[in-house]
Amino acid sequence: MAIELQQVTKKVAGEMHIHATDLQLYPEGFNVLLGETGAGKTTLIKLMAGLEKPTSGRVLFGGADVTKLSPQKRNISLVHQFFINYPNMTVYENIASPLRVAKYDRKEIDRRVREAAEVMKLGPMLERRPQQLSGGQQQRTALARAIVKESDLVLLDEPLANLDYKLREDLREELPRIFADRGATVVYATSEPTEALLLEGHTATVRQGRVTEFGRTEELYRRPEFFETADVFSDPPINSGEIRKEGSRLELNTITWEAPAFLRDEPDGPYRVGIRPHFVSPREEVESPVELVGKVLVTELSGSESVAHFTTPSGNTWVSQSHGVHPFQIGEDHKFYINPAGFLYFRTDGTRVSAAAEMATL
Repeated sequence: MAIELQQVTKKVAGEMHIHATDLQLYPEGFNVLLGETGAGKTTLIKLMAGLEKPTSGRVLFGGADVTKLSPQKRNISLVHQFFINYPNMTVYENIASPLRVAKYDRKEIDRRVREAAEVMKLGPMLERRPQQLSGGQQQRTALARAIVKESDLVLLDEPLANLDYKLREDLREELPRIFADRGATVVYATSEPTEALLLEGHTATVRQGRVTEFGRTEELYRRPEFFETADVFSDPPINSGEIRKEGSRLELNTITWEAPAFLRDEPDGPYRVGIRPHFVSPREEVESPVELVGKVLVTELSGSESVAHFTTPSGNTWVSQSHGVHPFQIGEDHKFYINPAGFLYFRTDGTRVSAAAEMATL
């Protein structure tokens, strides 16, 4: 069943936390809320759960108005980033707790608990208590409790944020499979664009209490309709700058390049360009790149990737993210090459200038 927000707002102490929001999520696959910390994701989760009531607007689930219903009457499961398990209960008892509250018989409880434990690889740990588990095992216990309840709505609020890298990677791969075919609407909040892409499904980008856009995750990443969406959906942050169009030429400070065909019919004047960091390289990798020289400010090495923060001739701070290890020197002027296929063009009002058929390389 789909969950829908209709003109939902949330005001706290006179301050608007959620601006008027219309959002209809999909009943199948993952619905991701993507935004930085403080963007409003957790507030949206609480409004869907019934833990908070909207200041105005309605929350619908399966077409029924549930705005005034308590969480207990909504048949939901909620998993936070913090491990919330009952310390005096075994893993078995923790997983079984919502079924006992719902007064299922002992045989049905046992069947469901063991099935959920099998899915979450907790079978050998059912008699342990939470303090005897690792952080990953504790979070698996919380997820198993969400699974066993067979809720209509599963809300996952950054559930992997406090796990180590390897556990996050493993669970990211497992979660879509775990919740597939369970008949639940799943909403997953995260601040990591990579996580949204790995989970696929549909994504709503959230910024300062507003949903900027909602759509199929890959489509939203490749073809955002608004600059704000492209900015939220980029880590490291998207590079941007004011450009000027004159005829078939585009200019960024002293750098010029040929406008793509779909932009040539647009009026001359100012536009905004957005370039994700992986399209900016310290070496020439494509034919006819756009070249610029930047002063290197900060460098980072992450596994097999090199990241360089640098200032452009126009004074903007941009980021290059490239494969391999590159010998950047702090303070040096370094030449960077931009793949023209990576340019996203926006009008001054933030809407994207789009082509009928765009390159699949974005």
